[in-house]
Amino acid sequence: MKLSLFLKRGLLAAGLLTTGVAMASDKALFEAVRNGQLHQVQQLIAQGVPLDGKSLDGSTALLMATRSNQVDIAQALIDAGADVNRKNLMQDSPYLLAGASGYNDILKLTLAHAADLKSTNRYGGTALIPACERGHEATVDLLIAAGVELDHVNRLGWTCLLEAILLSDGGPAHQRIVSRLIAAGADLNLPDRAGVSPLRHAEQRGQQAIVKLLRDAGAS
Repeated sequence: MKLSLFLKRGLLAAGLLTTGVAMASDKALFEAVRNGQLHQVQQLIAQGVPLDGKSLDGSTALLMATRSNQVDIAQALIDAGADVNRKNLMQDSPYLLAGASGYNDILKLTLAHAADLKSTNRYGGTALIPACERGHEATVDLLIAAGVELDHVNRLGWTCLLEAILLSDGGPAHQRIVSRLIAAGADLNLPDRAGVSPLRHAEQRGQQAIVKLLRDAGAS
């Protein structure tokens, strides 16, 4: 019994030691990313540091690098096997955040490394929805080409087309995004939860250029 207790204590101590080492290595990696130290990140990767350890808010080192658009560091982490779909407590992942932020270099890396096109953010939206809302034209092109669902409806009851109208001023960038969605085959008549169509919303907001685009494409 004494031997068993001794072994248990030894295993517990070993476990705590392993956990402590892992936490220390996570902290070193987070610090290197925060300071933009690519060489240090590469050294830690070579030493076998865990790539998907999480900070207090659930962010991984890759998500931290994405947040500050550190392309070289993000590439080093992704090439080493960091998970592009790992979410933090706010339901952001490197892929989703890159898409929403218009960080196209990192977005391309995530798309090339098994980004989950069906994953959604805290609003239940795909990466394409905030990209359309925020006027990230090149990002919209990348996500459409990747095959993100055009008519996905988020928890607010809005599609990417609706957000390009409802949350914009209808300016040139959003006009071009609406044109892209039309060309890609988005459902132009899919309404919000109140039954109001994209065309009607554009009319209500005086977005005449978008109204014309939708009407010319057969929206009702």
